[in-house]
Amino acid sequence: MGRGHRVLSVRPGSPATPAFVQTETESATARATTCRLCAAPLRLSLVDLGSSPLCESFLTAGELAGPEPFYPLHAMVCGECLLVQLDAVVDPHEIFGGDIAYFSSYSDSWVEHARVYAEHMAGRLALSEQSLVVELASNDGYLLQHFVARGIPVLGVDPAPNVAEAARARGVETLVAFFGTATAAELAGAGRQADLVVANNVLAQVPDLHDFVEGIRLILAPGGVVTAEVPHVVRLIEENQFDTIYHEHYSYFSLHVLVRLFAEHGLQVFDVEELPSHGGSLRIHARHAEGAGEAEPAVGALLEREREGGYDRPEGYSGYADRVARLRWSLLELLIGLRREGKRVVGYGAPGKGNTLLNYCGIRADLLEYTVDRNPGKHGKFLPGTRIPIHPTERIAETRPDYVLILPWNLTREIAAQLEYVREWGGRLIVPIPEPAVLP
Repeated sequence: MGRGHRVLSVRPGSPATPAFVQTETESATARATTCRLCAAPLRLSLVDLGSSPLCESFLTAGELAGPEPFYPLHAMVCGECLLVQLDAVVDPHEIFGGDIAYFSSYSDSWVEHARVYAEHMAGRLALSEQSLVVELASNDGYLLQHFVARGIPVLGVDPAPNVAEAARARGVETLVAFFGTATAAELAGAGRQADLVVANNVLAQVPDLHDFVEGIRLILAPGGVVTAEVPHVVRLIEENQFDTIYHEHYSYFSLHVLVRLFAEHGLQVFDVEELPSHGGSLRIHARHAEGAGEAEPAVGALLEREREGGYDRPEGYSGYADRVARLRWSLLELLIGLRREGKRVVGYGAPGKGNTLLNYCGIRADLLEYTVDRNPGKHGKFLPGTRIPIHPTERIAETRPDYVLILPWNLTREIAAQLEYVREWGGRLIVPIPEPAVLP
């Protein structure tokens, strides 16, 4: 079974355990006993989701007969600084160090989100051909292409060679590397400091937060601005978004935590926007603290709302695990009931959050016949853990299922429009979050 693996279970039928051999990789994980922000001991549990495979580790048909590595998936809360974080850290080289299956450009709404952002920031900062925009975890150039179209110089930094190649094909200069102080020092030493640093949905994927944010400080030009988008932990808790917890996301942030993290590296969070993306995200704006003026009123207002909700103290994070368990029961009851009625149920999408949802709930191909995805790189493969087959989107029209479970529920409006044709044969759509529901 390979060095560094041990068998976790071979029991069939358990909701949290597939009916095949699981293995847990020991060599690629480290159990965190102290907070990655403040180093206080980790003692408070937010929710324990059992063990799951890496959410982007899709299987080929030839791999189905072999064992599959599973890793603990347990979110903790630091009792001191209140950073929500996983207590088992998978080596980022294991996750991001090679080609990946996720290409940002396959989401039309996300590309449009990036276009609007680029237009807004180019105007707000008066960016020109003399400026430099650097994006960290730049993926396939989905965002920087919009600055390129305006004649603004850009540099993407991403560790995955295949998405970097796709970005270069769009005219986006891309450095294949993990970002941190070492990479930042090289760029700054070469005179490549940025007027705008973009960090969209990457801060959660960084195991060493201090190395990453210090790297931002190093490459940020005097007078420059960094914006970072992160899913808001308040939305995760209040709207049952537990499926956004997976091994690729080491940390989950409130504004309180972000202000502290950036301040420890001489950066002032001076503005914040609340966004609908990914079920509810924050976009913070930060700058060098030295000589900075007052923060925008939005910062203080959101900090106050977090205090009112209890998210500035440990008690505000209690009771979440029970709500997650009840959601799991409700979804299973819905799907089992439909299957008992002889209904065909399939999925739409193969996102990371979907794999957390399916593995935690114990949903296999007996409840979800297959799923589809727009990314051709996933076609013919199988979801990690559940081993549900992935087909092109045309499969839905060919098989005419009774129900379609939308796994990337944060894109429900976009996907529902794409799937309007299922109504022709009486098909219905299901969303699992914040509560399982059949759409009207």
